[in-house]
Amino acid sequence: MSQPRTYRSELRDQQARQTRSVIAAQARRAFLESGWAGTSVRSVAVAAGVSEATVYNVYGSKAGLAVSLIDAAEEEADVARAVAELTEHAGDPRAQLGAFVAFDRRLFERGGDVLRVLAEGRRQHPELGDAYDEGRRRGDGQRRQLFSSWPTSVWRRGIDVDRALAVYEMVVSPWAFDVAVTERGWAPADVEELWAGALAELLLA
Repeated sequence: MSQPRTYRSELRDQQARQTRSVIAAQARRAFLESGWAGTSVRSVAVAAGVSEATVYNVYGSKAGLAVSLIDAAEEEADVARAVAELTEHAGDPRAQLGAFVAFDRRLFERGGDVLRVLAEGRRQHPELGDAYDEGRRRGDGQRRQLFSSWPTSVWRRGIDVDRALAVYEMVVSPWAFDVAVTERGWAPADVEELWAGALAELLLA
């Protein structure tokens, strides 16, 4: 009996992830088109083809729905690809650092519109600020987990995990990406290459 139960559980988990992804995508579309004030939970539910109750069950409230914008941005950046690349390069800090930089480049390239609106809208709508902070906490937590898995011998002298996290955030940011691509005309791949090389020099022995 354990195998059928396991199969049903995996199927439910897959369906739940798909529902969450659909809601996130429709919330992003509605928010970018109508703004936060003009977006209702009902409109997102209708667009996603689910009930309002389902949206509330997944995200808790309209304020919770703001977190879906981060989910949508991460889906656009192909978080599954990043996980696969980090796993593939286990034991190779330089390659894993490059995989993280590549994910952030895709995040800024494909989801930068959401990040900018969240950052700009948080003054008028505190829930957007909470969602923006949640996104930053996620990234910081994921990088901390990765950096903490490396032996201390990989770091340059004077670098520890906390300092590495601070340096990473100062180098890799959506604002720096916008300056390079929009104002300087760089290709996103060139920004990624620069970031990966700079961080390797700054952080790794």
